[in-house]
This record gives sequence, C-alpha cells and structure tokens, in this order.
Amino acid sequence: MSKRLGSICFLLASLACLSPLSSSALAASALSPRYTDADGDLVADTPADPSRWRDPRILIFAYTPVEDPAMYSRVWDEFIAHLEKLTGKEVRFFPVQSNAAQLEAMRAGRLHVAGFNTGSTPVAVNCVGFVPFAMMAAKDGSYGYQMEILTYPGSGIDSIADIKGRTLAFTSPTSNSGFKAPSALLRAQFGFEADRDYKTAYSGSHDNSILGVVHRDYDAAAIANEVLFRMLARGVVSPEQYRSIYQSESFPTTGYGIAHDLAPALAAKIREAFFTFDWEGTALQREFADAGMEQFIPINYQQHWAVVRTIDEATGTVYNCD
Repeated sequence: MSKRLGSICFLLASLACLSPLSSSALAASALSPRYTDADGDLVADTPADPSRWRDPRILIFAYTPVEDPAMYSRVWDEFIAHLEKLTGKEVRFFPVQSNAAQLEAMRAGRLHVAGFNTGSTPVAVNCVGFVPFAMMAAKDGSYGYQMEILTYPGSGIDSIADIKGRTLAFTSPTSNSGFKAPSALLRAQFGFEADRDYKTAYSGSHDNSILGVVHRDYDAAAIANEVLFRMLARGVVSPEQYRSIYQSESFPTTGYGIAHDLAPALAAKIREAFFTFDWEGTALQREFADAGMEQFIPINYQQHWAVVRTIDEATGTVYNCD
C-alpha cells in the first residue's frame, strides 16, 4: 500500500458518507456565548466597552507544548526582546506542559500572547477568546506541515491496516495531526475504532510520540512532521530509527495571536512585533530552518483553518467551553 493514501478531500468525503454531520457537530465552529462576533470572522471581537480592555504591566507569552519547554524559551529570546522593545512592556515566557494548561491560562487571563498548535487553535478561538493573526512561513510565503504515522524498523507494521491490534500513540485529543486527522483516517478508510481495533496511548506532545516510537514504547505514532524535522536537525533522532507509513496533505501550522480583550493599542503593537521581527541569525531561524520557516505571515482564521474545522465537524467534534 502506498504511503500516501489520498488527499484530505477524499478523507472528508469518506467521513461525510460514514457519519452525516449533526447540528451538534456543526456547533464545533461556534464561539462561546461569552464572546461576540459582530463582523462574522469567526473570532471574538474586542470588547466594545473600554473598561473591559486589559493592558497588563507584564505580558505572558507561551509556545505550544513541547518536550523541553526550557530549551524553547531560549529559542524565543530574541523575539521576546523585540516584543518588549515595541510594546514597552516586560515579556515573560510561560513554559506550558500541556494544551489544556495553555488553554486554561488564556481563559483565566494569565496568558496574553501565544502560539497554539493547529488542532488546538479552533478550541482556543471558540472557548478562550484567542485571536490568531500570524503563522510561520517560508521566504516565498508557502507554509504547512503533514501528519505522518511512524513506526520503528522491524515492527511488522508496513501499512495502516497493520495497526489493527497494535498500540498507536496520539499526542492529545485537541491535536489535529496528533489525534483528530489520524483517528478520522482510521475510521473512514478502515472502520477502525480506538480501543476496539487498536490500542491507544497519549504521549502529551509530538516530541514524546516520536521518541516513544524510536525507543519502541509505542508500535506507531501519529505526529506533525515539522516537529520531526526539527528533532532530526538537532540530532535527537536519526532517519534509521523510524519508518513513515503515511503522509497526509498539508495543514496550517501553529497559529500565533493574542487574547481578544487586550487594549487595541497594545494589540496593534504585538501584531507589529510579529511582522517586523528580523529572523536573520536568530535562534528562531536556526530552530525552524529545517522546516523552511523564515518569517511570520498574516493569516485569516476563517480561511486558513477551514480544513481543520471541516475535520472537526466531520468527526463530530464539539468544543465544551464550560
């Protein structure tokens, strides 16, 4: 069987046939009642009442959960310095340990600027008032990553069908490539249901899933290959330690943005910081070079996350924002 089993469009068509969309599934793209969306762009508006605007003395910034958050704080040092210069505020890096912790921090008002991974971005938008406006891209403006399913040499898994009865690691239920897309693929193309046809494990991050395959803790794992490329570049893993049995079409990468209720003048300065940051010679450039990322580009959540919302709707994902 080919590593590439077909496009996301084919996958979604299969899902639609197997599981018609319900009203609750369609609600997956609806904002929590706590927020308003007068302009219809699917993200929370800045509060109309200026008394509800926040202008914190210290800005808290968090990147999506990774295996070594302390290492990533150094990767973002130069960007943070640039953000401090433009906003005139102290900026602290918040090393989140999980998607849930990151979501809760923004919902509670303790997180102001963040990068949410692809699958968590719709949850963050709908449930915690996250407003994404930027994404990493190559010099020519191209962007995206693929979901891959990895196994280790000699596992006896040569195709997705061979996962039956084996252990497949996911990252977390909110992850697009680490859970939603692969579980949808297994259901649509093979009729496989988690914990019936294959065993599941949750590693907490793509880094952990990759290392779990390399160390043979898991038979296979669904991961975002942009993380794999960075681990290869750092020498954390090597190509002979794993095999890829599936690669998807491209998805948008981590969405960067702000809490919806920041004061407009501050919000504008934060946006400016992303789009004026000079990557040349920085730790950020070195870390993301193997993924081809060299700049931040403007994004439109309604447009760029359409494929992710469609997968959520097709799989009956409902965001519980209580």
